[in-house]
Amino acid sequence: LRKLMTSHQVAETGFEFYSDAVLAAAFLTTSIVAAKRMSSSRSRGGAETTVVTAFYSLILMTASLRTIWFVIPGTVWSSTYTPHAVMAFDDDHPQWLMHFLEILLLGAGSLCLFSIFILILVYWADILKKYFYPGAPRSKPMVTFLVLVGLLLAIQVLNATLFLFGEYSTEAMLLVNSVTLSLVSVVCVCEITIFSHRFRTVLKTLGDINQVSTESQVKRIVWITVTGNLFFFIRAFLETSFAILLVVFWHQNGTVAESFSHSIWDAYILLKHWSELAILGLMLYILQNRFTSGVEGAAGEDLNVGDRGYQTVPDMDPNDAELSPNVASPSTLSV
Repeated sequence: LRKLMTSHQVAETGFEFYSDAVLAAAFLTTSIVAAKRMSSSRSRGGAETTVVTAFYSLILMTASLRTIWFVIPGTVWSSTYTPHAVMAFDDDHPQWLMHFLEILLLGAGSLCLFSIFILILVYWADILKKYFYPGAPRSKPMVTFLVLVGLLLAIQVLNATLFLFGEYSTEAMLLVNSVTLSLVSVVCVCEITIFSHRFRTVLKTLGDINQVSTESQVKRIVWITVTGNLFFFIRAFLETSFAILLVVFWHQNGTVAESFSHSIWDAYILLKHWSELAILGLMLYILQNRFTSGVEGAAGEDLNVGDRGYQTVPDMDPNDAELSPNVASPSTLSV
């Protein structure tokens, strides 16, 4: 473990500076694309574009927050590029406030990123509930989404509050964030796998009923499921490894006031953020192509497909009418 950690604090290396510049440019490009798509989506108007615009907004916020973090040199946030423990209002570490703001910025970016998938899963669950449990009462998907995101935000606020009250250091804040994101990643892997299987079941059933092939839609679901699960597996692995290293070091030394070596931290940063760029790019690709849910191709008129390629779920309750154009939008992310 001591080979992975070092007590010698050094400044940002040349490799770290240039790799951050490349990542900043990549996230900036992503944010520009998302902003243009969001503007175009909003200009179309209509209720059917509401959820698609929400996805673009979350992608834009994620990419923008990451761009800000990478554009600002690491030594502006802290005296070293690698993380190290400082306490709030510590006179010996005048940069504690910048380090604290850096952690908040990183946490906000991760929250926006994971909110994209929470929104997808919430709408997937609502769509599948309509198919498998037609008469069951349903909550509003957006309300469920806001509750879940609000819970994650509350954890962030509590984490920051405990730091400011001197309960623990900045590295402990990072530990809390890592454990939280690791758990959310595991949940997302499970939910995506379950929902993907159910969507394939619906597609195959509707394909048999209507005597049309849904093979391409099923393959697309599998492809997106594998890609999404790969991202969350990588994220869970990275965050869990980070948390374990901190916990073991704290157990051995009674403190986590020691930084990661540059090689280990660089590998963590590169894997974490390039995987984020890959999944954001995938989301932009899917939204741009506006994949219909495959149910459209299988069931056509039976599912009331509109002229824009959106669909309403059968047996829609009158009170849910305003949701019907939006339900199909997230389902475009399923195939």
